[in-house]
Amino acid sequence: MQPKLLLYEDVLANDADISLPARPRLIFVAHGSIALADRVLRDDEAFGGEGAVHVTAGGGGATLWRWELTAGDGGALHAAGVVSREKLVARLDTLPDGALLLRGDSVAFPPGGCAYLHRHQGPGIRCLLEGGLRIDSGGHSISYGPGGAWYESGPEPVFAQAADRPTRFIRVMLLPQSYLGKSSVEYLREEDKAKPKTQTYKIYADVPIAFVA
Repeated sequence: MQPKLLLYEDVLANDADISLPARPRLIFVAHGSIALADRVLRDDEAFGGEGAVHVTAGGGGATLWRWELTAGDGGALHAAGVVSREKLVARLDTLPDGALLLRGDSVAFPPGGCAYLHRHQGPGIRCLLEGGLRIDSGGHSISYGPGGAWYESGPEPVFAQAADRPTRFIRVMLLPQSYLGKSSVEYLREEDKAKPKTQTYKIYADVPIAFVA
């Protein structure tokens, strides 16, 4: 089957438990806290890996954004105290050949900041955490608010314009393993390459995975 990247929002009541099968994934804590793999993760923390994991929500519950790479069926959860909602599913027609890297990070812009016309070395799904962002790609312009999710193929050129307030999104990309610890962005206009860049990055996970395209 064609590989897909899934993004789900899981809302867990206090002390709710979920068990996830072995699959490349990133779990981002949008709100609350969870216990996972002998760690406690709180707001704006994340876990990346490909093994089976067990997650327990903290006493105040949790809202999670969960990205998963799969060649099978969807990833909705069915458990007591859990509401699981599909935010976006993308078929990965531009997945790089060979060994892959799962990268989870965030990109932040100051008010009015932008990302000049660029592309990446692999596909991924983004989800806006705060602020507002306009994405120009493929002859279309679409604006997103908090919680909005979108897919970027990687090779397709993209320009991003932030709103007049601090803006940040979380993203998960599938890259060639040769990009471990390296930036995947390529600016496409010669005049933009030397310009100061206003966006800042936070890496949550940079995980070589066994999944081979």
